[in-house]
Amino acid sequence: MSIALSVALDTARLDRVLELALAEGRLVGAEALLSVRGRVAYHRAAGWSDREAGLPMRPNSLFRLASLSKLYTSAAVIRLAAQGALRLDAAVSDYLPDFTPRLADGSQPLITLRQLLTHTAGLGYGFLEPAGGGAYRAAGVSDGLDHTELSLEENLRRLAAQTLWQRPGQGWIYSLATDVLGGVLQAATGLPLPEVIRREVSAPLGLADTAFHAVDTARLGAAYAETDSGPQRMGASHLLALLPELAGIAFAPERALDKQAYPSGGAGMVGTAADFLTLLEALRGERDDWLPKDWREEMLREQIAGIDMEGWPGWGHSLGGAILRDPVAAGLPASRGSWRWLGAYGHSWLVDPARGISFVVCTNTAVEGSMGAFSQEWLHAVYAALDLDRRAA
Repeated sequence: MSIALSVALDTARLDRVLELALAEGRLVGAEALLSVRGRVAYHRAAGWSDREAGLPMRPNSLFRLASLSKLYTSAAVIRLAAQGALRLDAAVSDYLPDFTPRLADGSQPLITLRQLLTHTAGLGYGFLEPAGGGAYRAAGVSDGLDHTELSLEENLRRLAAQTLWQRPGQGWIYSLATDVLGGVLQAATGLPLPEVIRREVSAPLGLADTAFHAVDTARLGAAYAETDSGPQRMGASHLLALLPELAGIAFAPERALDKQAYPSGGAGMVGTAADFLTLLEALRGERDDWLPKDWREEMLREQIAGIDMEGWPGWGHSLGGAILRDPVAAGLPASRGSWRWLGAYGHSWLVDPARGISFVVCTNTAVEGSMGAFSQEWLHAVYAALDLDRRAA
């Protein structure tokens, strides 16, 4: 159902975009939440959680968060930095002495936590390697979405043995950097990563449904992937190529049920859209007691001036996701300084501090819900729906 709470909003416009994507078979199921000036203005669960079993998507469903996990891990890093337990410009090797990857010339450049947070550390992802095979896949490095027997420590050891893709600080490459931050968090606290996330983020914000596995398996639906004939249910493993020339993303939906799977800080968490919206709102400015204002501002300011993000025209990067530099270049109605990211299982989120907007849409359809037309349609619909609110203000 849709809910409008004390905010003038054209919810019918949002309903139409969601229902069209479902009717056209581009999405199987979705849950959308939109907050405006601190109030939930829209909440809708629609479509199927498990199409084959005839189970509808319901509010408070659990989703495989994929790269939405990154914001939880990054927030934990900033929390510990605010407490003096971490230094953002310290070398990663100060915390993980064995994490000293080399460049092609054999040199070992310094990598900082700040570079990990901004994906400028020179690391990469296996799914971005060439389709014919690359060093990460050959070495068995996990991207955090497959089902593997590796421990986090072993995965980072294998990653550190690979040649850096470029010199740290030279450019932006989407990467396993947040998984390395998970290792840093463990080393700095002496605690397993799930406990660090619980202590620093989930518990103080009251996020009871967020963990590195499904806390209630009955609320975790099926996962689907795009094919030429429409979304098809993923099996135990599923390889989805974003482009023909790339190796592709190795999904393993059952990983979310395995409490023993290593905790991937960049892709391994499970949670609800409502929990994630709570995190967004806390970062937007609703929880000074959780993270001081100066640290929130540091986390969410532009960090890579002069560096372009390939595939993201008009965007830069903060310590917590992409940050909008130029709305015209990006082709979006969002305000300059908005921040955003996506999740490969089919999710997208955005915060527009200037308008007081936070939204998250979690779907079970990779990758239409994140990188397909739907995520752009939804974002444009949010701003069109809010035009009513702007006129009334």
